[in-house]
Amino acid sequence: MADRASILRRTRTELGDFGATFRDVFIGTGELDQYDLSAINVSDVSVAVTVAGTTTELTTPGDYTLDSRIGRILLGTSYAPLPDRMTLTVTGSGGGMFSDEDLEQLLTEALLQHSKGRTIRSRYRDEHGFIRYRDEAMTLETLPPVEELPVALLVTLNALWVLATDAAGDVDVSTPDGTQISRRQRYEQIISQISLVEERYRDLCAQLNVGLGRIEMFDLRRVSRTTGRLVPLFKAKEYDDHSLPTRKVPSVDSQDEDASGIPSIAYWGWW
Repeated sequence: MADRASILRRTRTELGDFGATFRDVFIGTGELDQYDLSAINVSDVSVAVTVAGTTTELTTPGDYTLDSRIGRILLGTSYAPLPDRMTLTVTGSGGGMFSDEDLEQLLTEALLQHSKGRTIRSRYRDEHGFIRYRDEAMTLETLPPVEELPVALLVTLNALWVLATDAAGDVDVSTPDGTQISRRQRYEQIISQISLVEERYRDLCAQLNVGLGRIEMFDLRRVSRTTGRLVPLFKAKEYDDHSLPTRKVPSVDSQDEDASGIPSIAYWGWW
């Protein structure tokens, strides 16, 4: 069974996005009611005010609100604006480039892509004593541990595309005194790294035969020469599987299908 926390840690390792703890101290002036923290994508925040040697812990949303993405504290009516000489102390953890929520979303998307079409078959006896087989869609709980690294690489790949989209809007800076700052270099380096990570992911998936590019076997549809209709297909079963036949309905290419809705003549005089 794969571990979600382990995959997220590996993703942060691949991205070099570890984050760090922070501690910010602000002195009230009687004018400000919001303060910018020294970190972004913050979590596990603890806020306290100190006056005359007495420290009081603040709670949210009554005493303050937190914009975790940009790292900003907005005080409530009880302390807004922060009184003169009152000390506001904020401690917590900064998530670096990506917050935990961002990586969770990327992990969910990567897992859907990596395990698309894959199922886990289990064998059991029903209430009548007959052997049955159950096919369940693969989830993170049933993902083999050996596939943690490929999934982490796919999460990393999707995160790098997010960074590349952000860097695509940067333009080169040129000043009259001859200073040149090539901001497009960051975009080019990210795109180069995307190619390397994608190659690693595909190489691992090819060795394990997993992911969207894995080798699969499909059934071809046969058309009856007497009726002109598709011959039905049924799912193959194990020798001791006594369940009823399961009909398979593979998709058929319909790009040239008539969408007018007008019925066609099957035989002369019949519709």
